[in-house]
Amino acid sequence: MRQPSVIARRVAAASVSLVMAAGAAACGPKDNDAKGSGGDSTPRKGGTLTVLNSEPQADFDPARLYTSGGGNVPSLVFRTLTTRNRENGAAGSEVVPDLATDTGRPNKDATVWTYTLKKGLEFEDGTPITSADVKYGIERSFAPELSGGAPYLRDWLVGAAGYQGPYKDEKGLSSIETPDARTIVFHLNKPEGEFPYLATQTQFTPVPKSKDTGTKYESHPVSSGPYKVVRNENDGEHLVLERNPNWSAATDTERKAYPETIDVRSGLDSSVINQRLSASQGADAAAVTTDTNLGPAELARVGGDKALAARVGTGHFGYTNYIAFNPTVKPFDDPRVRQAIAYAIDRSSVVNAAGGSALAEPATTFLPNQKSFGYTPYDPFPAGKAGDPAKARELLKQAGHGNGLTITLTHSNDKNFETSPEIATALQDALKKAGITVRLQGLEDNDYRDKTHSVKTEPGFFLAHWGADWPSGGPFLAPIFDGRQIVKDGANFNTGLLNDKSVNDEIDAINKLTDLDAAAKRWGALDKKIGDKALVVPLFHPVYKRLYGKDVKNIVISDWTGVLDISQVAVK
Repeated sequence: MRQPSVIARRVAAASVSLVMAAGAAACGPKDNDAKGSGGDSTPRKGGTLTVLNSEPQADFDPARLYTSGGGNVPSLVFRTLTTRNRENGAAGSEVVPDLATDTGRPNKDATVWTYTLKKGLEFEDGTPITSADVKYGIERSFAPELSGGAPYLRDWLVGAAGYQGPYKDEKGLSSIETPDARTIVFHLNKPEGEFPYLATQTQFTPVPKSKDTGTKYESHPVSSGPYKVVRNENDGEHLVLERNPNWSAATDTERKAYPETIDVRSGLDSSVINQRLSASQGADAAAVTTDTNLGPAELARVGGDKALAARVGTGHFGYTNYIAFNPTVKPFDDPRVRQAIAYAIDRSSVVNAAGGSALAEPATTFLPNQKSFGYTPYDPFPAGKAGDPAKARELLKQAGHGNGLTITLTHSNDKNFETSPEIATALQDALKKAGITVRLQGLEDNDYRDKTHSVKTEPGFFLAHWGADWPSGGPFLAPIFDGRQIVKDGANFNTGLLNDKSVNDEIDAINKLTDLDAAAKRWGALDKKIGDKALVVPLFHPVYKRLYGKDVKNIVISDWTGVLDISQVAVK
């Protein structure tokens, strides 16, 4: 069983970081390439790519990062056993080999996974990359002083729960075997058919033990990718990467590595970033952003300028904004009340509050509307785009609230957050039509998180959001609906406190599948089954619009991250 307090906290942190800070960015179809490159759509090596971001690329150590963090900057330096397919859209949701020759070979029940490293792999100093380096890189991620990365391995690996890393225990993890320099074997506590997805996480980056400097390693981590770190100022505020001469494209079919230099500058105001990309002057003509979205007003201005509009791409990341109910709080213990609210929701007004249809898509499913998640279209409480107040009133009457109902909706006061006051107000107005008076309780962001993530203080009715570490229904549904992940003394994300044996058993059954397409169909069916319980009301899936400089070409972005893939970009 997972350690839900740790996993849920890190998954949510990664999701918020990815979407709101370094998150899902611009992507356009490949026929947009020429539009951003002066008419020449042929990518060529050379030049400097500038990255303009709001958030710094902090803690640049593979033990402390998520693969998707930082808008793909880490994947330029850190290679892993597997990686995401570097293609546009849905094709980019596939897991493919990276350092390994394949995506992994499971035993019969998916509790043992074996990988073989490709031949000819080298670190930036020319020394060979071995399976022992991968094992050590994983083990150091367990060190308390290097916390911050994805925590799944602590739960999945045999004997890893209490492991404190190689600085305190040089024996290492016996559940990771390296029978020879190119072979690495993982022994798991339980079947995990999605282990190839996990192997994309940066903890699977090889680290040479002799070069490990502990907490100082982030200033100059040893590269296994096409670029190496030559400057890291103010903990990632200014990061400069230059070509790694010992990287071989023959061993890496995913990263194109066209620019000679990558200059990452962070800590910038979002409006300044968009202004600079819009003007596209000097070095900014060869610039991109991986964390700054266009807002409604900016989109309106861009829409009136054909040249600018040609430099805006659209990205999707597996993410859902929703209403959460705590069924232990009255009147939400009555499913008819929860259903009434679901019928009363006006998703059109919610989408408008979220920035309009260009930035949000109405949602009736908890799973994002992407095939890789197992998306199965359904609406358990069909009320159209504007809601069905009459149906809501009927249900309220059945529940004993024929004269109406007064409830409190908790949300964050952060206007840049998906739980913003604007969305809360849109819900308040819609529910009023059904005879439901909604009092708004706005909290500062830290207070909002503390209150909604604690079983002891969780309100009955609040705004929430969730994103996945990889494009599958597993990391989307399990933390929110697996009863074994309810945390009574820590960060809890199973907001509906659902502990249904049939749901838990189905999660376990799907986790055993190594056929990811078959697993996706089962996740979709489970999503529908859970949706009927009205423990959450999906509101919308966000859409991301990003500008890029006029001399940038080969724009590729996948549905895995929703982030412009720097490893594919070329500059004029």
